[in-house]
Amino acid sequence: MEEPSNLAPEEPENLPVHFSEAIRALLERLIDQPLTLGQILAETQERGFSLVIGLLVLPFLVPLPPGFTTVLGGGALLLSAQMALGRRSPWLPERIARFQFPQKLAQQMLNPLKRLSRWIERIAHPRWSGITQHPAVWQINGFCISWLALLLMSPVPMTNPIPTVGILAFVIATLEEDGLLLCVSYGLTALNTVLFGTLGYLLWRSPEVLRNLFQAAPEGLRNLFS
Repeated sequence: MEEPSNLAPEEPENLPVHFSEAIRALLERLIDQPLTLGQILAETQERGFSLVIGLLVLPFLVPLPPGFTTVLGGGALLLSAQMALGRRSPWLPERIARFQFPQKLAQQMLNPLKRLSRWIERIAHPRWSGITQHPAVWQINGFCISWLALLLMSPVPMTNPIPTVGILAFVIATLEEDGLLLCVSYGLTALNTVLFGTLGYLLWRSPEVLRNLFQAAPEGLRNLFS
């Protein structure tokens, strides 16, 4: 069994408070200096749960090179599962903790982030603090993000950005202490569940659905395929 990686911070990095500023500063630093996920978590402390989950899922908004889905999605799932269990100190297995976020991918994310930042700055700000500060919210958020991470890693093609938006909404709401956006995040989780449930059902029933459509088609059209 792999030993837990030591993620205790020594000299935490003073990243900006707001998500858009913090993630931009982190990406710019990753372009200049490769860092492992363990090092990033050690420097961001408790905020690292949300900030690193955001960093891990942000690339899913653009086409990813093969092989990154498992590492990035798995890291987000592990961190969010720890939130669901009530942990406040992040831990990753040594193999994932040693993963270096690719400099090229960090560079690729900067331009989409600039557009996303303008949208974030218009809608996200501290409000409804009673929701964000409720003792149970940390674990509820962790459970929801874990579920969305599982949907993100599911083999349904062309759907990665859908749960990614939901996860980013949780990350932004947590870091910005935005209770209204947090409620929107719960709604997005429900919509993702309905959507993926519907897609799963259609894929499961697809042979029967196609057969029924074929039988309902006009005879002349059926003859084209016979």
